[in-house]
Amino acid sequence: MDYEEEEYQYQSTLDDSDLKKVGMELMFLTPEKTSHEEGVSAVELSKMLKMPTEIVKQKLKILYDKEIVRVIGNSPKLWKFDEYNFQRMDEDDEVYKLLCCFDDVDFDRYFQY
Repeated sequence: MDYEEEEYQYQSTLDDSDLKKVGMELMFLTPEKTSHEEGVSAVELSKMLKMPTEIVKQKLKILYDKEIVRVIGNSPKLWKFDEYNFQRMDEDDEVYKLLCCFDDVDFDRYFQY
């Protein structure tokens, strides 16, 4: 992979709004919002976000590869945010930067006041 391709991948991850939505939803997900206490299924998450299930699964795979989400079970797979591994991520990681940028985040979506 040459520099231009690497730069394109870096930019595409930093600008990936779907990845941010999936990551933020998992980050602020509470057991009360899901049908399973252990986590959320990809189908349930796609309904919450009003996104196609295939896109949600792709984004979950990216987060799983970064080790900031865990998979519990097999049928259905339940996804859960791993706060410990997220805090240990390199601050220069593009996914970390994406999930730590709160400029355009509507926190009312995640919290009830």
